[in-house]
Amino acid sequence: MNLTEKDKNRIIELIKKGEKLPKEDIYKLFADEEDVFLFWNGRKEDVTNIALPFHSIEQIDEPRKDVEATPTLFDTRGRQLKGWTNKLIWGDNKLILSSLANGPFREEIEKQGGIKLIYIDPPFAVGADFGFTIEINGETAEKKQSIIEEIAYRDTWGKGISSYLTMMYERLKLMHNLLADDGSIYVHVDYRVSAYLKLLLDDIFGKDNFVNEIIWRRKQAQAWSTDQFGIVNDTILFYSKSKRKIFNPIYSKNDENTQKYIKERFRFDDGDGRKYMKSPLVNPLVRPNLQYEFHGIKPPKTGWLYSKERMEEMYKNNELVMPDNPNARIYRKIYADTYKGQMVQNVWTDIPIVNPMANERLDYPTQKPEALLERIIKASSNEGDLVADFFCGSGTTAAVAEKLGRKWIATDLGRFAIHTTRKRMIGVQRQLQKAGKDYRAFEVLNLGKYERQFFMDDLTNGQLEKKEEIYVNLILEAYKAKRIEGHKTLHGSKAGRFVHVGPLDVPVTQSRLLEIFEECRQKLYTRVDVLGFEFEMGLTPQFIQELKEKGVAITLKYIPRDVFDKRAVEKGQVKFYDVAYLNAKVHKVAEKTIKIELTDFVTHYTQDDIEDIQAKMRKGSKVVIEGGQIVKITKDKNGVISREILTENWYDWIDYWAIDFNYEDKKEIIRIHNEKGEIEEKWTGNYLFENEWQSFRTKKNQELEFTSAPHEYEKKGKYKIMVKVVDILGIDTSKIIEVDV
Repeated sequence: MNLTEKDKNRIIELIKKGEKLPKEDIYKLFADEEDVFLFWNGRKEDVTNIALPFHSIEQIDEPRKDVEATPTLFDTRGRQLKGWTNKLIWGDNKLILSSLANGPFREEIEKQGGIKLIYIDPPFAVGADFGFTIEINGETAEKKQSIIEEIAYRDTWGKGISSYLTMMYERLKLMHNLLADDGSIYVHVDYRVSAYLKLLLDDIFGKDNFVNEIIWRRKQAQAWSTDQFGIVNDTILFYSKSKRKIFNPIYSKNDENTQKYIKERFRFDDGDGRKYMKSPLVNPLVRPNLQYEFHGIKPPKTGWLYSKERMEEMYKNNELVMPDNPNARIYRKIYADTYKGQMVQNVWTDIPIVNPMANERLDYPTQKPEALLERIIKASSNEGDLVADFFCGSGTTAAVAEKLGRKWIATDLGRFAIHTTRKRMIGVQRQLQKAGKDYRAFEVLNLGKYERQFFMDDLTNGQLEKKEEIYVNLILEAYKAKRIEGHKTLHGSKAGRFVHVGPLDVPVTQSRLLEIFEECRQKLYTRVDVLGFEFEMGLTPQFIQELKEKGVAITLKYIPRDVFDKRAVEKGQVKFYDVAYLNAKVHKVAEKTIKIELTDFVTHYTQDDIEDIQAKMRKGSKVVIEGGQIVKITKDKNGVISREILTENWYDWIDYWAIDFNYEDKKEIIRIHNEKGEIEEKWTGNYLFENEWQSFRTKKNQELEFTSAPHEYEKKGKYKIMVKVVDILGIDTSKIIEVDV
């Protein structure tokens, strides 16, 4: 510590007075043997080391009837029985990374050889937008990002780049921990944060493990700007964990110079004397200055040529392209196939952004082309290796990894990102199935109630005795309701309605609703909002309607994860949304065979205040979502406003639906460390949703099937079927149906 006694006394006095320390004193306090110390406001050396259990909320493995499967790995339907299952995880990647690094999953990852490659395309601190657009009857509506995404990734509260660096630093340290010793990381950034993240990566991985700064020219056309040079590139920072990294050289034939090289080096001379055959790649049967005629073509005066016998052999093997003009050049067409091309350098100009008409186009913000990830995955991993993307977005890394025979982990904070990736990966499964190729099952995971418990523990600062009170007050504040006392089941009131706050850890059940109903009936209350993170699947619109007919109108609303960020609550930006309902029918096809028909879907989702939007509109049109309807509002030059409802039918809301024909045949088992530090398996009380049939919309095909394929049970009996719907906003709704076959 390079401080004099005078400096020390001065700093102590400043601390006692609660005054800020000058930056030069801070640098002196934290100085070590390094010449340069990386410091910013909020930097912490320690990282989150919590290990939360993962909930497996869905497993997806299409029956592979036309793919021959290894009996020990797959059952007779082609479903995967054992081995690594790919993982798509929804949640805060800090908690996910910490739980992967410190929990039971770490052992499973190590059995696969560890994570060999991490690619991340994190938000670029400012200007990042995680909203998305949805198309409905030819119109486009914008779905705003959730507040929790905004808080986690955007510079919203004015802390500047320091808050971004703090967020990225902890996550990069956790990723470094998870990487295998021969693993690598590629961090995709733009000009605004590339310099900052280069310093972070130097600090975490070591500057000696910096491999490349890759420049990707993402825009092929010019970027016009009147006040600066056009920006057409991103930067990808490539680091290894150690010197013994995996690296497979990548060659390119698409480069303009490569094509020119092949063309000029491998054509036969027409007599102009060019010594074009001096490449070391040329067959050693070359003879200098050999004079002959070959199929009417005159020999050159000078140059290097193959022997006449060798040329006759190549001609018979159809290796030569013979021109009609006897004076034109002859060339070997096999060179373009056998020549690897030039080794790819660190400036990539041959991979354009995703074309608007491309099959892979999903219209997802920040989507990257598959060719870009294919190059990275091929270079820094081998078939069977495990790769990961902790900001997966639309799932490009997972899609390419699956196609290239790699195992994968993909995570994202955004609900819609997870849903987009789920659909994309099912599409990849179908594509590989059609081609007769193998693929793995994947499961959708989250941290569920354990994540909520973690957030709550963080908010209560260890005040366990006040945890329930703090929790209820937090939810009421986020809902903008007032606390009330003297009630058994009711916690607050808002705009003439009473409010019940459901539990943190378990679903709101039908019996709880009956208790609420009874208290409201006794006190002559007629309207109540019930808030919950989860609701029992047996709750139906019919049950809610029965309570209403008996005098109490109950509205069920989901509590969003956003409530756990005080900043969002204080700004009044947390939105609660109504529980949706679905209906489905069972059709018996044969004695043990059924079909499921989706018959109805009801939602009351609201994103926008139409009255407020109308007041602010000048002219033009805007698509808004209010009260379960998507509405196009148009305001003409005279101020006349017209409305057009775009969701004409219930099925306009549905983006995806899936069925588990025997829901209770597989328990959801979580793995946790017990008090002895041993891994222990525990049943959560829930069952795993095995996705056995699904139909969903894609960019190319907006049509849905509303009746499933026939499903035959092995034996007669009673079964519980779960039907899951994901609406166009990415929100899940499920229903259980009992059937006797």
